[in-house]
Amino acid sequence: MELYINTPGTYVHVKDQMFEVRTPADDDSNTCKKAHFAASKVKSLILSKSAALSTDAVFLAIENNVDILFVKSDGFPVGRVWHSKHGSTSKIRKAQLEASLNQIGLEFVLKWVTQKIKNQESLLGNLKKHRQDKAKLIDESIIILQNYRKKLSQFKASCTDDIADSIRGIEGNCGRIYFDMLSQLIPPKYKFNGRSMRPAMDAFNAFLNYCYGILYGKVEKSLIIAGIDPFVGFLHRDDYNQKSMVFDFIEPYRTYADEIVFKFFSTKQVRDSHYETAIHGVFLQKEGKKAIIEAFNYFMDTQKILHNGRKITRVHSLQLDAHAFANSLLESVRK
Repeated sequence: MELYINTPGTYVHVKDQMFEVRTPADDDSNTCKKAHFAASKVKSLILSKSAALSTDAVFLAIENNVDILFVKSDGFPVGRVWHSKHGSTSKIRKAQLEASLNQIGLEFVLKWVTQKIKNQESLLGNLKKHRQDKAKLIDESIIILQNYRKKLSQFKASCTDDIADSIRGIEGNCGRIYFDMLSQLIPPKYKFNGRSMRPAMDAFNAFLNYCYGILYGKVEKSLIIAGIDPFVGFLHRDDYNQKSMVFDFIEPYRTYADEIVFKFFSTKQVRDSHYETAIHGVFLQKEGKKAIIEAFNYFMDTQKILHNGRKITRVHSLQLDAHAFANSLLESVRK
């Protein structure tokens, strides 16, 4: 299980070799609710601001390979505690660095962005099945995405840097077409004007940003386990302390978050109490975070999909894809 600690004043420590989570009571009684979790049953501890964690809990987590992730209020990860041993050979990271400077890196970038656009087309196609009144509009959007994808397949260069701006241009154009279509398919009350990040300017983007934050954490963990350096990217710029490879590798999987958030809105599960509209943006409240965390984690960690002939969870498939990426990098060095 993954433990999300986002209630201010919550304290996580160790009792009887188990994680004890003390959460302040909802009333003014100065009491707290206690819950106990066996370390062997916990995969991750995800903590937001205004919570406390004892060093004993950190040691217990490290000893049991429990990932500790620190996130902002919008779900974006800012740091993690991990055991000091690398999960695989350093040859992978050396191969990754070489690939970032040559055509091998470009091939991966084109593969990931192409798959991202395909997944956007697929999601729109699935949504069309139950929205025949919007079928023509959806088909028009899908055709535009397909045409951009064909352009992408014609790109040739010796390394990513040579055509990075062109790739980003196509990716951005596809995103605008795609999200404009999603906006037209949700209830009128929640229509939005394109993507807005931190802060979100509408409820849809507030939920989507939070799910992307959860997904960033899962992608980074998968890459680290596979031996990939999260900071050495192929397409996203290597700015100071930016986990460029996380932003690269996540692209084909963003539609996982898109699908869950769209379903959340289209099935009218969103409540006014889930978010707050302020002067400078829209922010999720505790109730909204709890609802979307449960929905997204069930989608990722429990529901199964067919992946290379096997029925596995989406988070498992993500890990297998990360290992496959690492193996491909090693193969590129051997050639």
